Amino acid sequence: MKDTNQFEIIIIGGSYAGLSAALALGRSLRKVLVIDSGKPCNRQTPHSHNFLTQDGKTPKEIATVGREQIANYKTVELYQGLAVEGVKTAHGFAITTHENKTFVAKKLIFATGVRDIMPDIDGFAECWGISVIHCPYCHGYEVRNEKTAILGNGDYGFEFSQLIHNWTKSLTLFTNGKSTLTNEQTSLLQKRDIEIYEGEIDRFEHLNGRLEHIVFKDECEMSLKAIYARVPFVQNSDIPTKLGCELTDDGLLQIDSFQRTSVDGIYACGDSTIWMRSVANAVATGANAGAFLNKDLIKEAFYQN
Repeated sequence: MKDTNQFEIIIIGGSYAGLSAALALGRSLRKVLVIDSGKPCNRQTPHSHNFLTQDGKTPKEIATVGREQIANYKTVELYQGLAVEGVKTAHGFAITTHENKTFVAKKLIFATGVRDIMPDIDGFAECWGISVIHCPYCHGYEVRNEKTAILGNGDYGFEFSQLIHNWTKSLTLFTNGKSTLTNEQTSLLQKRDIEIYEGEIDRFEHLNGRLEHIVFKDECEMSLKAIYARVPFVQNSDIPTKLGCELTDDGLLQIDSFQRTSVDGIYACGDSTIWMRSVANAVATGANAGAFLNKDLIKEAFYQN
């Protein structure tokens, strides 16, 4: 690090969205600091898909190339650490890390992602992102036409079953307890040979995250290649909300069409802002955040007395 701790922009989070924002800002000649803890939410995922030119690469490979490319822009600095506190100052913001180092900037970009809350099912967390998957566009092709299940109930279980039926016809909906599907929904799923199983799940048996069997509390077992699930989440960092950034009803950071949060001078991008979680979408929102922030800085400087 250089001696100074003053920057034009601090980006908190240096995975795909944060690095993409840094690239746009580096190419705009901005003095930028990226603070990253090195723990992306998809670190268990073996391969990333549905990202043009990067399809099939590991998440680590993509991030490594990103950091190497960022290093070509001398106004952008990378700092490995965890941001733990943020405060508003007279001229912008100050961010403090877990090592008690403080950096200041005019503007902030949060690319801090979300933290998934795993259900209390033995083996679920170990399979998450490997054989317990959330997105057919990211992972569905690799388990196409395989024996697959969905963990869900009610309207969500019904809608997701329709979607996944495009990738495989060998499909079971696990409601993990009494079904809350309507009679019409049940009839439509059965008409498409989508089995509905109401047994309560006890555990996932797996080998290094690769699902082998789902064991139910009545000791019945079912072998599967993959199971789709959606889990609740919380913001990975509480700094944005402590600074006054508002959340949507779904718990995402509220942003406008220019990636601005509800707090002047704070922008956000990546998984903390969007439901469609993928590397490609994170990169796109990061590029937007960098470009829009740079435009705002230009405008502010242009109209200064």
